[in-house]
Amino acid sequence: MKLQFIKAGEIVTTHGVRGEVKVLCWLDDPEMLCEFDRCRISGKEYIMEQVRVQKTCNLVKFRGIDTMEAAQQMRGKVVELYREDIDDEVIFADELKGVEVYADGQMLGKITDVLDYPGNSVYVVKGTYEYMIPAVSHFILSTDMEANRMEVRLIEGMRTDEN
Repeated sequence: MKLQFIKAGEIVTTHGVRGEVKVLCWLDDPEMLCEFDRCRISGKEYIMEQVRVQKTCNLVKFRGIDTMEAAQQMRGKVVELYREDIDDEVIFADELKGVEVYADGQMLGKITDVLDYPGNSVYVVKGTYEYMIPAVSHFILSTDMEANRMEVRLIEGMRTDEN
C-alpha cells in the first residue's frame, strides 16, 4: 500500500549555532535525502534550505529554524518525506507490509516484516506457514503495488518450519 508520507530519519542533535540539525537517515543512503527540498515534521511542512551528508547522517538547515535553541526543540522528531515527491518506481519497506505474496498462483500469506541484512533485505511472509524470502530478483518475480500483490519463486528452506 502506498503511503502518503515516508519516514526518512530522526533528528538526533543540533549542529553549530545557526539552527542546523543532524538527521540520522533511515533511507538506503544519506545521499538520497539531499534530493529533496521539503519534508514534514510533527504534521508541519518544512523547507529544507540545505541538506548535506556527514558520514552516515545528514546536516539539515530548515527555513525558519535559525538558532541553536530553535534547533534543540527539533531533537527526537521524525523527518517524513512526501510520497508524491518520490519516484513511483521506488518501493519502501513500510509500503510492503501487508502485500499479499503468491507462488505458483497460490497465496502464501502477507508480508509482515522486512529485515535488513548487509547483502540484501529479507521479506517475512506469514500465512498458514512463515516464509523468509530474500529480496533479490531471482526470488521476487514481480511486485504490483496497485494490486497489492507480489509473485515469488520458492526454494527449499524458505519455509521456516521445514526441516
